Amino acid sequence: MSFKYGPLTFGLSLCVLSTVAAVSAQAQETVKGVVELFTSQGCASCPPADEAMRKLIQKGDVIGLSYHVDYWNYLGWADSLASKENTERQYGYARALGRNNVYTPQAVVNGRDHVKGADMNAIYSRLDAFKNAGEGLSVPVKAQRINDEIAIDIGEGHGKADVVVAYFTREQIVDVQKGENQGKKISYWHSVYDVQTVGMWDGKSMAVKLPASIMSKAQNGGCAVLLQTTDAQGNPAAIIGASVLLPSGN
Repeated sequence: MSFKYGPLTFGLSLCVLSTVAAVSAQAQETVKGVVELFTSQGCASCPPADEAMRKLIQKGDVIGLSYHVDYWNYLGWADSLASKENTERQYGYARALGRNNVYTPQAVVNGRDHVKGADMNAIYSRLDAFKNAGEGLSVPVKAQRINDEIAIDIGEGHGKADVVVAYFTREQIVDVQKGENQGKKISYWHSVYDVQTVGMWDGKSMAVKLPASIMSKAQNGGCAVLLQTTDAQGNPAAIIGASVLLPSGN
């Protein structure tokens, strides 16, 4: 399989994540970690990784997020789910990981390392290695819908981190009409359309409340809450806690 590589630039990247409708929060002890897939509708190598993301999400032991990047739009098809913010997030990870380039499909695991996005064995191997090394999701995070509010509760731990919310669409099918994937109808899961930093955690337990109306931007929408550190330059780094909220009936 060939992989698409793009030039590294220096746009600022602040990680962000979020919450969603009904309370479908996965118990953190059953979640192996967070997998963020950087993908593109214009990348011929990406559909297998998009399918792998679907399988990871449906299996239920991983918090999966898809970030559509925009740097392959010149190949003849403008990705309908892409944003420059998603691309900047990937650039931020590249800087934090000491890389000279970005590529698709890339899976960033727990904010700590990356593997090829379609390689589920490598993804799970990296998650298990992090857990065994004490680099899993060590800080309890719970997100739930209570009446007209999204309630986020974060437990105690060590260090400091941002409280990041990533808003996503649960599932959508795109009919790609041009470019490298011309003629394909591709199913995308947990495609992120907005990320926001909603608070800062200093190692003490804390609660954050958000208006539930923020979930009205997308039908079939959800969100993930990430407790994420940053490096000295402000780039996204290790994720030490996470939770996800899914739409009603999911």
